[in-house]
Amino acid sequence: MTDTGTSRPVGSILRDWRERRRLTQLGLSSQSGVSARHLSFIETGRARPTRAMIIRLSECLEVPLRQRNTMLLAGGHAPAYPQNRLPDAPMSAVNDAINRILDAHTPYPAVVVDRHWDLVAGNPAVEVLTAGSAPHLLEPPVNVLRLSLHPDGMAPRIANLGQWRGHLLARLHREADATADPELAQLVDELRGYPGEEEIGETDTSALLVPLRIRTDGAELSMFSTTTVFGTPRDVTLAEIAIESFYPSDSATADFFRR
Repeated sequence: MTDTGTSRPVGSILRDWRERRRLTQLGLSSQSGVSARHLSFIETGRARPTRAMIIRLSECLEVPLRQRNTMLLAGGHAPAYPQNRLPDAPMSAVNDAINRILDAHTPYPAVVVDRHWDLVAGNPAVEVLTAGSAPHLLEPPVNVLRLSLHPDGMAPRIANLGQWRGHLLARLHREADATADPELAQLVDELRGYPGEEEIGETDTSALLVPLRIRTDGAELSMFSTTTVFGTPRDVTLAEIAIESFYPSDSATADFFRR
């Protein structure tokens, strides 16, 4: 697991990210335009990278903004990326855009989640999906993946639980590996410990998307989801926000939500 703390030298942290991206020093040199010799000096502590150099290399390695700030601090520099809360004044336009997206998606469900899949906001249609879940799973902070797969949550109502579980766990594993976030890694282990088998891949290879099929009010709803993120974020909070929107897969599901 990559150490994102500031107790280690910046060169050691940089090496971990390079290895996580499965790049040699020569490969990173080719991408960044920095000589392999200089990269070696940085990684071994023989050269102290400038602020611009750390940003340049972290961009090539696709290091998340939060961890880029950590690398800068480890290198003796001030963080480059602010972290504002959505209610803060600098984020007012973004917050307004998120609320517009949620409102416009009604009557279908949509949620806003942070980097750990904790619920930030949602529209009223989400209650159709969470109905019947245990109160302790609905207490803030609500983790939407835990709520989905927990036996006291949505899991008993998901008709294709194995398929949906396999889809969510595979996605979460990729995110944990890409971000080196220990909390995501712990969440993967927790969710894998829940009852049920996960199906790898789609059982219907002709299907275009993995559906969420959930039972409610004597009906079985079928939906697919899309993920919306903000392009070219320069704020840590903004970079870690995603909007998950659910759409009906068939006319019966669309009619249910419209009613």
